Amino acid sequence: MRKVQAGFTIIEVMVVVVIIGVLATIAVRAANEYAARAKVSEAILALTNCRTLVSEIYLTADTTPGVGEPWGCEATNHSKYVDTIGVDEYGIITVGLRGFGDLRLDFHNITMAPLDNSGALMSTMGRVARWRCGASGDGTDVSVDRLPSTCRGF
Repeated sequence: MRKVQAGFTIIEVMVVVVIIGVLATIAVRAANEYAARAKVSEAILALTNCRTLVSEIYLTADTTPGVGEPWGCEATNHSKYVDTIGVDEYGIITVGLRGFGDLRLDFHNITMAPLDNSGALMSTMGRVARWRCGASGDGTDVSVDRLPSTCRGF
């Protein structure tokens, strides 16, 4: 009488281990990307107060602050992921990033620019129609795939 063998061969076990390894690699990479985007979202959230102030100045003041003059919302060491917040003479808000532990994000900048009704950068006093976030032409040097979908240069 023959003995019936049961179990898996070493080849079958190795195939299963390779498949699990590939799936784990994909899952870890995706989780890291989502975590990075969440941290960048926190940095963009830090812009809210400054964005409100710049809008109010354009709407109610006679002129904007000149080159090198403060707008009133600049800050350093603002939060865990925001090193600096600055505003240039056109009202473009720049956030300097830090603390990510990822050189694709650390020491980079994200910008928000005030736009008028025609979609151009604000040049006269009046209502800010919308904001452009994450445009490389404004000074953002973070890769688009690391930015949240609401801040991709539009």
